[in-house]
Amino acid sequence: MTSEVAECAATASELSPPQAGARDRTPVVEILSADKVFPNGTRALAPIDLKITDGEFLTLIGPSGCGKSTLLKLIANLIEPTDGRILWWSGGFDKVGTADRSLAFVFQDPTLMPWARVETNVRLPLDLAGVPKAESRGRVADALVRVGLEGFARSYPRQLSGGMKMRVSIARSLVTSPNLLLMDEPFGALDEFTRNRLDADLVRLWWERKLTTVFVTHSIYEAVFLSTRVVVMGARPGRVFKVMSIDEPHPRDESFRNSPHFAEYCRALSASLTEVSLEQMQR
Repeated sequence: MTSEVAECAATASELSPPQAGARDRTPVVEILSADKVFPNGTRALAPIDLKITDGEFLTLIGPSGCGKSTLLKLIANLIEPTDGRILWWSGGFDKVGTADRSLAFVFQDPTLMPWARVETNVRLPLDLAGVPKAESRGRVADALVRVGLEGFARSYPRQLSGGMKMRVSIARSLVTSPNLLLMDEPFGALDEFTRNRLDADLVRLWWERKLTTVFVTHSIYEAVFLSTRVVVMGARPGRVFKVMSIDEPHPRDESFRNSPHFAEYCRALSASLTEVSLEQMQR
């Protein structure tokens, strides 16, 4: 194992804050001792401290029930922490939605309107924001080009494959020109070939648009391919267990998937997940 990957296997407390690939160190999101206890008493998250810096691609991975989606919803302000706090661009959530400080959320399911054409589905956030159709038309067309669906604007969701539906969902998130993109296992239900292709498209979009991205997955290979940092979460309650920096050049392609470094990162991440699973069994 190389010294780079050996460092990846260190615990989060032993690592200095890794910023591989981030364009600067400005925090977009700061999670400050935030935890979550649901009304039924379930402690979903222990206090978590984590900074997400401008331009990085941070992936959350861990066993089912470790709070990955809960943490993502806290970042999206869809739910509030029980204790602690979260800052967006060094302030409250009221800063979100102002110039250069917007976020978009991509769910596990494309959640498209089946009765509406692709262009109408993509335009929905703009319609809700009251953007004139004359302006939104160009933005929708641009978003569809970016996800490779420029020829399907007039199609209905029933005419699309699963991968194409997810592309529509991503286009809908991009149409608002977000700075922070949150994605909750968007490719989990797709076959491996489609998933790999969408991963390659996503990492290209992230790089071109200079997006700060937080991504949830169960796939070790996906996490290593996409990320500048991977956060391994433990369960009962959910917490940051380890942090791995993927210090490899971007944008990435198949040559990285086939490289020895890729295999070494995957082995180190797999070992971390095995460790967290064993600890969970002993709790």
